[in-house]
Amino acid sequence: MTITVLIADDQAMVRAGFAALLNAHEGIRVAGQAADGAEAVTLAARLDPDVILMDVRMPGVDGIEATRRILGPNYRASHVPRILMLTTFDIDDYVYDALEAGASGFLLKDALPEELVHAVRVVAGGDALLAPSVTRRMIEQFAGRRPRAPRSATALAELTDREREVLVLIGRGRSNSEIAGDLFIAEQTVKTHVGKVLAKLGVRDRVHAVILAYDAGLVEPAS
Repeated sequence: MTITVLIADDQAMVRAGFAALLNAHEGIRVAGQAADGAEAVTLAARLDPDVILMDVRMPGVDGIEATRRILGPNYRASHVPRILMLTTFDIDDYVYDALEAGASGFLLKDALPEELVHAVRVVAGGDALLAPSVTRRMIEQFAGRRPRAPRSATALAELTDREREVLVLIGRGRSNSEIAGDLFIAEQTVKTHVGKVLAKLGVRDRVHAVILAYDAGLVEPAS
């Protein structure tokens, strides 16, 4: 199945470069390009992409506000896209707001071409992009700034002991294959556990499951 992508960035050269790179890979098609957040919201509703590459800083409606609108309750499309935030800086204060808005991952603009392609495939597949160290540091610092949320502890109470183990390992940046090795279970079993964890916590992806686990104190920064 082809992954459709919308690119939102105020720099035409950046959009063109990303589009050429992604269109050159089998199974990925760039459906449209937006020069600002307002256009991204409009095109997202019309094109119904699987993934949106969203620049954090854009004139007018920035990437964070566009993300809020696209992932908000008033968004109307056949399915909700995954949003991958593009940032120039290793640690960017604006990205914390993007986590609140529902972004599924982050990528530095100077990432290698294969990292961009991998990120699109990972996010489109329903996983959040947690592998790069920048993402984990952002989540840790984001969680450290927030008060512990009682709702998080309540949601975690629904998890089985095994599901809690899986969530802790997700929070430590482990991939499904690494979790399978740590727990001596099949990778397909890990995928099943991850799906149940997301459903019970009421979150869309791994990033937000990890944030909830930090909020509840199940996972600690730099643990």
